[in-house]
Amino acid sequence: MFNVSDISRDQCQLYGKQANLGYDWWWHSFTAYEEGSDTPRPFFIEFFLCNPALGSEEPIFGQSKENQEKGIRPSYLMVNVGTWGKDARQLHRFFGWKKIQVDYGCPFSIKAEDCYLDETKTHGHVHVEKIDADAHPEWMSHDGDIAWDLSIDKRIAFNVGYGASKPSRKEQLFEMFWHAEGMKTDFEGWIEYNGKRYNVRKQDCYGYADKNWGKDFTSPWVWLSSNHLISKNSGKRLENSVFDIGGGRPKVGRLALQGQLLSAFYYEGKCYEFNFSKFWHRVKTKFECKETPTQILWHVEQRTWNYAVVCDFSCEKEDMLLIQYEAPNGTKRHNRLWNGGNGIGVVKLYHHKKLIDEIAAYNVGCEYGEYDH
Repeated sequence: MFNVSDISRDQCQLYGKQANLGYDWWWHSFTAYEEGSDTPRPFFIEFFLCNPALGSEEPIFGQSKENQEKGIRPSYLMVNVGTWGKDARQLHRFFGWKKIQVDYGCPFSIKAEDCYLDETKTHGHVHVEKIDADAHPEWMSHDGDIAWDLSIDKRIAFNVGYGASKPSRKEQLFEMFWHAEGMKTDFEGWIEYNGKRYNVRKQDCYGYADKNWGKDFTSPWVWLSSNHLISKNSGKRLENSVFDIGGGRPKVGRLALQGQLLSAFYYEGKCYEFNFSKFWHRVKTKFECKETPTQILWHVEQRTWNYAVVCDFSCEKEDMLLIQYEAPNGTKRHNRLWNGGNGIGVVKLYHHKKLIDEIAAYNVGCEYGEYDH
């Protein structure tokens, strides 16, 4: 059973060694609809904290030439917002730690000027001029303007179990942790993008909310999720279903676990889990990700004693971003990390060799990238 809410995992985890060398981010993605035309457009909002113990009045950028030469590590709150589509954009606004208010308790909250996030709401504004984006590559940002005010209702969780439990968090066992408190999340409110206003509605926002934290990122980096699902057996939308797949090459200390994914499929109230950390399930995983001239492609197969899942997804590169992050140590090894919100695909669920359902997936949140070598 993975649909177990645990908002203690959503607390800020930047304590101990991770305060000096660590990141913690809260990710939200959803589809909104333009006022007047009702044209859909997917968006994302992320609050990304890095290295609080190194903080000062102003943000410290790890990718600036001067800091690279001096080996100075980054420290800031980065509010990362953006949109996917034919003119996909990501905009970054930074705050120094002395201007950030973080409640480390449960539930968490983060506030910096007019940007705010907690378990049930978020609002803010990010504006980046082109002249500034061009002059500051260390910002890792496009230009544009996005404002938002949203309520957040996290409906179905993917609790990965012991891997992100309190003892594992305390020992900072993994290099990269994951918890999806809202792999199916209802958002409601509005978002404005470059002067156009979009409405966000619970019934068709296809929302998602999770968090990652740790000392570094994984490579390869794989993420796939959707709750806009249509049964090919019945032809009906699956209103109470969602899937979430993530991982790649998790590390426990110095031990790298090759080719491992954590997956949850919530199918009309029933849980199907493929979680390598639950060794008694005897999960077997095969996955392949490809970059073609026009698309990113994912193929995933996972099996346990009783169940199996076979997935194929694609997303047009023209609808995606090469999303930008720097690691807490100041390096930037992910320079082709493809990130999108318009993926499509097919999921086949099996009990032994009998097909439970073949499911068409839309509005798939998707990610794939590997470190530069």
